Amino acid sequence: MSLSRTAMLLALVLSGAQAGQTVVAIRGEDFLINGKPTLEGRTWRKHDVEGLLPNSRMVQGIFDDLNPETARQWAYPDTGTWDAERNTREFVAAMKAWREHGLLAFTLNLQGGSPQGYSKNQPWHNSAFDESGVLREAYLVRLKAILDEADRLGMAVILGYFYFGQDEHLKDEAAVIHATDAATDWIVKRGYRHVLVEINNECDVRYDHAILKPERVHELIDRVKRRSAEAGVPLLASTSYGGGSLPGPKVVKAADFLLLHGNGVKGPEAIRSMVERTRKMEGYRGQPIVFNEDDHFDFEMENNHFTAATAAGASWGYFDFRMKDEGFAEGFQSVPVDWSISSERKKGFFRLLAEMSGEGK
Repeated sequence: MSLSRTAMLLALVLSGAQAGQTVVAIRGEDFLINGKPTLEGRTWRKHDVEGLLPNSRMVQGIFDDLNPETARQWAYPDTGTWDAERNTREFVAAMKAWREHGLLAFTLNLQGGSPQGYSKNQPWHNSAFDESGVLREAYLVRLKAILDEADRLGMAVILGYFYFGQDEHLKDEAAVIHATDAATDWIVKRGYRHVLVEINNECDVRYDHAILKPERVHELIDRVKRRSAEAGVPLLASTSYGGGSLPGPKVVKAADFLLLHGNGVKGPEAIRSMVERTRKMEGYRGQPIVFNEDDHFDFEMENNHFTAATAAGASWGYFDFRMKDEGFAEGFQSVPVDWSISSERKKGFFRLLAEMSGEGK
């Protein structure tokens, strides 16, 4: 599909919002939006929730598959074909409802995530970068639609640059660095102030390039911060680790916020323990702690991963995928995605979120 066709299909959702109307900042352990702490003055179940950033993993918002051998498996059930522009249009259309229930942020990724939820192998090709690290224009059209709507709604976007299983499409370390600079410059040039950068999803899991692994990924965090600051639009940056893992000291020292994953973590007490141990890490200086991926639910229970993280003063992020034999309405990661609040799991999360935030019905 040509770029002009992509742009035409997305024209209805490009509202003309002025970039930079939403500004996300950090003060101590608190997130601020437009100069005010998030959830200002609010307590929930006797816990102070001011400054938290409740979020959801929505990484497939600009998904496409450039491999014709695998693209057909993402067909929509009603049309029998895959449509990347439809995916983004429906994402943007759903965002208002998410925000009305109190969702303040979501994670998006330039190389997506597993469109099956979890995958051992990834033969598909979903990347906003070509092999040299040059940005693909069709992805940027879709990305702009989402970032503009988030800007208009007052939402933060945790924008991941790289994903394991797709980083190998970048031919070498120079390409990774070029991609990092290109993505950073693109954000800065448009004046977006509501974007938080996640260099890569789970840096300790199966990356091909050394600079994306735990011992060196702090170099890219520092690079994004320095480059954006020099351009006059300083970006906040971090990276995430696999489920149950704590960030390493180099990342703790470099990152503006610390990203944890609750996948594979067994029980609310273990979530609280992760937060406590992170605060004791070498180099910790009081940054906000954010779970931006956790596939545990039990939202009807008094004690669950969401409530445990919140009680410990950490932001929590919902990760939901379509499980075996489930239908189209399930999950926010499995492609094709129904971006509406359509399943009982989704409804459970958003009900609890609305209660915590004091928004929604």
